[in-house]
Order: sequence, then structure tokens, then C-alpha cells
Amino acid sequence: MRVTIADVAREAGVSKTTVSRVINTKGEVDRTTAARVREVIAQLGYVPSSGAVGLARGSSRTVGMLVPSLTWPWMGELLQGVVDTVEAADYGLLLFTCNRGAESVQRFTSQVSARAFDGLVVVEPENTLGHLTELHRDGLPIVLIDDRGHHPEFPSVVTTNHEGGASAARHLHAAGRTRPLVLTGPQHFGCVRDRLDGFRSVLPTDLVVEGDFTERGGRLAVEELLARDVTFDSVFAHNDISAAGVLRALRAAGRRVPDDIAVVGFDDIPMAEHTEPPLTTVRQPTRRMGETAARMLLSHLAGTPVPDGPAVLPTELVVRHSAP
Repeated sequence: MRVTIADVAREAGVSKTTVSRVINTKGEVDRTTAARVREVIAQLGYVPSSGAVGLARGSSRTVGMLVPSLTWPWMGELLQGVVDTVEAADYGLLLFTCNRGAESVQRFTSQVSARAFDGLVVVEPENTLGHLTELHRDGLPIVLIDDRGHHPEFPSVVTTNHEGGASAARHLHAAGRTRPLVLTGPQHFGCVRDRLDGFRSVLPTDLVVEGDFTERGGRLAVEELLARDVTFDSVFAHNDISAAGVLRALRAAGRRVPDDIAVVGFDDIPMAEHTEPPLTTVRQPTRRMGETAARMLLSHLAGTPVPDGPAVLPTELVVRHSAP
């Protein structure tokens, strides 16, 4: 059963009017009472009605989107999915970046009033979630993308990173590869841990190198291992950009792909089918993730209850010549 403003008022020992004032930052409420109301909101998982918030604040018919960086290779597809969906609903979009992580998000929360937009789509908040929680407690509807469902207080859209890693391992195992190298991204990303765990659940390996999701990082990692005469017959790179660096290093070292070493990437960005050889990879439905998150947010703004769990979109192995 959905938590109501009456439930919050009863638990906090205040009137519904006081709860409404805290949510909408309208009227004077003393700090202690406001803090108690926000604490109860968090405990009960109450999500303010967008209709009630809109009446108090006025609807802007604008959606905000907060992303880590515009340079991520798949960000354009994801952003396009959001744009297509919100524009079809006659909403506008305000885009914000947080290239400096928590510092940028803190600046965002201090400089941008929640009244500038009706709701927010957030891509991979990682360690910046505390600032967003404050916005949410103040009544701003938020949907997370690729949050892996670890924060049930927010509706979210996730992809099957664990299964994606497992599918890469099954493919390499079926091809007779027994000594795989896994080139991850930065370990603080939850998707990296999920992809590695999924891969290891099928094809255990102790040859794991932490990368940085860049072409240079992939190239240097392989060059170093080859220089040390480390043996591996396949590579699972956690994104296509670093996989391209792997292919470059192997080609420069005279290793044949896939005869000597098979290579599998992750994401299926447009460049994946244009590498030499074309890259076998795990496809993320990035545009659908953007569309789904935007639809979820717009439905919530229209009064639809928040889903109990994350919307899960499947990954898919795409086989090309780098690992047939």
C-alpha cells in the first residue's frame, strides 16, 4: 500500500499542513520539526504526489537530467532516448553534468532550485547520492539509471551487467578458451563489480587487471602483460573503447585475433562493428534505458505510483569476428 501524507503526519506527530510545507518549502517550519518530518519521509519511503507538489510550486513541464560526463561513449544514445520521450510528451529538458563527482553535485544542489524542473533523471550517481537524497526529501521525483537497484527509495532502470559478464564467459568457454584476461573499469563502479562477478561465475580467472575504460588504458595493459610474457588466450574488456585498445596492442605485437587471442567487449557502441576485426561485445540497450527512465518519471509526474522494484532491461551478446 502506498504511503500517504497522512501516514507521514501521524508518524511525525504533526499536521498534514506542516508536512506539506516541509515538502514544498512553503511557510515557516522550525528546523527541528522539519528535520523530523524529513526523517519520517525517508523511513516510510514516502514519495510526494507530483500533483500536490505541482499545485504548490507550479508545474514547469521541464525534466532535469544529471549525468557524470558527456564524453562517455554511450551517453549520446542514452540521452537521445530521454530527449525523444520527454519531447513527445511536450516537456523540455535541462541537462547538468557532474564531471567532478560529489563536488559538482553539491554545487548543483546548492545552485539549482527544484522549482526549475518537475523531476530528475540521474545516470550512475555512485558516491554522490547523499546530495540527491536531500532533493528527493524536499519533494523532487528522481529516477536513477544503471543503479543496480541498490537504493530502493528511488525508482530505477538497470541492465543485466552480471548476466552480460556471464554471457561473455560462456561464449569464450564454448570456444575452448581457458586462460582469459579480464580488463575491468574502475572498481568503484558497481557495474564493473557485477560484470566481473558474472564472468567469474562461469569462467573463474585470477588474471584481472583494473583499467580506466579508455583506449590507451586497454592498450597499455596488454602491452605490459605481453612484455612480462603473461599467457592468456582471450580478453574480456569491460567496455568497447578499452577493447579497441586491446586489439591495437595485440595487432602491434603480431598476435592474431581471434586465432591467437579472442577479444570480447561490452556496450556495443557504433564503433564496435568497425574495429579490426569487428568486435564481439555485450550490447547494452542504452537508448531504451533512457526512454524507460523518462517514461517512468513522466508517469510518476502524472500520478502513477512508483514501481516496487527497478525496471530491468536485458543485455545481449553480439558475435562478430574478434571472438566468433
